[in-house]
Amino acid sequence: MFDNLVDITEPICQQINEFKASMTIFDTSGIEAYVTENNPKFANRIISQLKSFKKAMKLDDSYDPYKAAYGSMPSHASSNQEIKQLYINGHFCYVYKFGLITNGLGIVRDISFLNKDFLLSHPDITVDKKSDSPDEDKSLHDSKALIPVLKDFFDKHPLIKPDIFLGDSAFDTIAIYKDLFEDLKFNKAYIPLNQRSALKNSDYTINSDGIPCCPNDNNLLMKPEGNTSHLRSKIPTFKFVCPKMKWTKCDDGKYRRRHNCENPCTSSPSGRMVYVYPEKDLRAYPGAIRGTEIWDLTYKIRSTVEQSINHFKDSFCISGRKTQNEKTLHADLLLAGITQLITVVLADKIHKHQYIRSLKPLIA
Repeated sequence: MFDNLVDITEPICQQINEFKASMTIFDTSGIEAYVTENNPKFANRIISQLKSFKKAMKLDDSYDPYKAAYGSMPSHASSNQEIKQLYINGHFCYVYKFGLITNGLGIVRDISFLNKDFLLSHPDITVDKKSDSPDEDKSLHDSKALIPVLKDFFDKHPLIKPDIFLGDSAFDTIAIYKDLFEDLKFNKAYIPLNQRSALKNSDYTINSDGIPCCPNDNNLLMKPEGNTSHLRSKIPTFKFVCPKMKWTKCDDGKYRRRHNCENPCTSSPSGRMVYVYPEKDLRAYPGAIRGTEIWDLTYKIRSTVEQSINHFKDSFCISGRKTQNEKTLHADLLLAGITQLITVVLADKIHKHQYIRSLKPLIA
């Protein structure tokens, strides 16, 4: 029923806002189970013991009791191995982990349960040993789940075509960009750069966002001039021009590029130009130019998936359940998704699209 409602609501979403409906946004979260390990006293007791150990052994600040506590905690609840340890919103918890796909309107498109059955259906996914960094563990797990979840989603809904992907920096890996563009046929991917891996280019100097800089001054960024320019090879390119170039009216009355640089790096009166081929470096140029206003405005839409997750947990009462039963929690999550999709259908029928995510005003 959930999957059928996704197909039914897709034309409605396209009608409301075609641009946002073309977006695929993915994030993961977890439903906390009613187990001993989720009692705050469980983690606090371990952290307190390790703080006392640090003080007694006179260890320096390189020893972090919180990281040590994370490493010493069990990877799953003692009552059920499917209840995994996770680090969410700054705290440790034991949860049933799931992945959620929404579009730019915040309407759920897919719910994936990242459990044993999911791993069995995707034997190519390897689960690494837990490190001493909870944030890093979550990033690695999310990055490995992304492509299998997306492939399953588009296989179930062939009429939904990939266009724009939005995700957090956990997905900033060369392999993921390759899969998104070459296998899944996305046109753009808005993923922030993981600051642990800086961009590099051997042909010209670039800044942290991949924008070429003036050869004589790294603080001067070259100006993007669109991505519609195609050379004779017909390969899509991004074009950047001299930061001191202006369109100037010449003697023949036509406007041409002319630079006003006192120390030009080229003999061309138009100034230096750089053509960037995204297919050569999808991480640096994932179909859009980083650091631009369009990039920033588009990426802000990613927060809709987080809003939907919070909406499911709070408004639909998914969080705070007093159960350890996996099937019950999964059923509740699917019912929450069905409820949101029925809300979309009802709001469309009464021509009040402003209520597609607002159940209470719709009922009122």
